[in-house]
Amino acid sequence: MKQRTPSSEWLIDALVLQMGTQGTTTLVHQLYSALRRWIQHGELATGSHLPSSRHLAHGLGISRNTVLAAMDRLLAEGLIISRRGAGMYVANLPNLPAPPKPLLEAAFSYSARGQALIDRCGTLSQHYQAFAPGVPGLDLFPHAQWQRLLRRHYRQTDTAWLSYQTHGGLPALKEALGDYLTLSRAVRCRPEQIVITQGAQQAFELVAQLLTDSGDSVWMEEPGYGGAQTCFLAAGLNIIPVPVDEDGLNPVCCPANTPSPRLIYVTPSHQYPSGVTMPVPRRLALLEYAARHGAWVIEDDYDSEFRYDTPPTPSLQGLSEQASVIYIGTFSKVLYPGLRLGYIVLPEALADTFRLAHARLHREGNYPIQSALAEFIAKGDFSRHIARMRIGYRQRQACLRRALAPATEAGLKLSSGHAGMHLVAELDTLNQEARLVELAQQAHITLSPLSRYYLGQPQRAGLVLGYAGPTEDELLRAGRWLSHAWLNLTSL
Repeated sequence: MKQRTPSSEWLIDALVLQMGTQGTTTLVHQLYSALRRWIQHGELATGSHLPSSRHLAHGLGISRNTVLAAMDRLLAEGLIISRRGAGMYVANLPNLPAPPKPLLEAAFSYSARGQALIDRCGTLSQHYQAFAPGVPGLDLFPHAQWQRLLRRHYRQTDTAWLSYQTHGGLPALKEALGDYLTLSRAVRCRPEQIVITQGAQQAFELVAQLLTDSGDSVWMEEPGYGGAQTCFLAAGLNIIPVPVDEDGLNPVCCPANTPSPRLIYVTPSHQYPSGVTMPVPRRLALLEYAARHGAWVIEDDYDSEFRYDTPPTPSLQGLSEQASVIYIGTFSKVLYPGLRLGYIVLPEALADTFRLAHARLHREGNYPIQSALAEFIAKGDFSRHIARMRIGYRQRQACLRRALAPATEAGLKLSSGHAGMHLVAELDTLNQEARLVELAQQAHITLSPLSRYYLGQPQRAGLVLGYAGPTEDELLRAGRWLSHAWLNLTSL
């Protein structure tokens, strides 16, 4: 017996639904009309093999003569063709205009939170090339080694991993990650305090859902990270932009008469996007303020692994005696964004609640991948990979600086670049910034304007230049273009 293809079953199911709603016409006309409409609209593609008349009749619960009568009409109109011994196929037809989209019966609008979220979505990069910020060097990733690890861990998958999980992540990964964070970032934690998430964004959402109510205030760095801004806007929080100076977020600069914050979001190791590092005295002052006002501090440690000419600074979490810091990290920058793995290190009082809420809201999964990552970390391959990337990124930053040398010699100012995956180029005016972004689009180069990172009125103009993702050849080409474009603009 000839095996039936799944597409035949799906087609019959769709026909059953169509014919069941047209009881006032004959079955022949209902079957003919449905197939004719799908063929003319391209929903049945040219060359598609139709089920046999016997198969259709059985699946639809109608007589074979009814099916044959409908097929004869389609054959006569040239919509299908018959191939001897092979059956019926959709004919090769010219492209027909798409049917008009139905109009909405009533106007609608998004919620205020929804519209704020949509407005922020415009900041997402549509393509990743020079100078897209936050994109790691995927060409530096050990693909072959990682694929071998994945294959082995998928083959050895524990049957229990296929069910629902409530552990907050694979215990082996939490143990390996806890050891790594304790040694490399001076984070104080036990594996039970870690919850593995699908990236840092999901971690921000969990914090907002469990620790805030709509209308609560959150302090955010200004300028600051758009992903966190969007998450807190979507949660209905009152975002208070706090200016960043040469030491990071400055509590003294908080607008007067603002309510006490429920959350304080900071990137102290490498402020995004300015690149400054928060010194220990400012960190201690921030912790004291948070304790006095009963606020939770969210420490986003997104790329602290990449430091080039300065010693690492201990985490804010490691300095806290009041257990008020929630430490969030991601593997998107150190491995690759498509991995979709991040983590939260929680105070002990919150750990169990977050674990259960995460399991309820998001479910857990991908334990074979987490198992492979646990081995990658425990055997030292993760640290070795970071060391290779640190060397590679230092070289790429130097390459970008060489390409921009004609402009910097003429007065273009770049950030120090002592850490991270991007540089900031300072510009004189917002008009100059907008003009460079416009010219870059025409040249198919990604430029991220510094003004985009402000929630309020931008106080500085500039460009955030990611250098980690592109190759050195791409950086040279794009850097020379930018240098030439900047020189032309400033000479006018």
